[in-house]
Amino acid sequence: MDIHEKSRIQWACRRGMLELDVAIMPFFRYEFDGLDDTDKQVFVALLKSDDPDLFNWMMDHGEPADPELKRMVKLIQQRNRARGPVAM
Repeated sequence: MDIHEKSRIQWACRRGMLELDVAIMPFFRYEFDGLDDTDKQVFVALLKSDDPDLFNWMMDHGEPADPELKRMVKLIQQRNRARGPVAM
């Protein structure tokens, strides 16, 4: 998936769990365009992870082995906390 194919990336952000949608969709909506190309690639790579893994990582019940994915999970968590709750 090319980092410039926003509609495909947005579709990949939609997960099978509400908790993941609440974490990932607002980050995509409000933060994705401001990321540099490297971080966009890491975000897209993160979206290829399985839902149970993403859920555990977002809920701080473990972390990705890959340091770049770990950094992206932390960035998503930080930005979402700083922004506060938003309507999906």
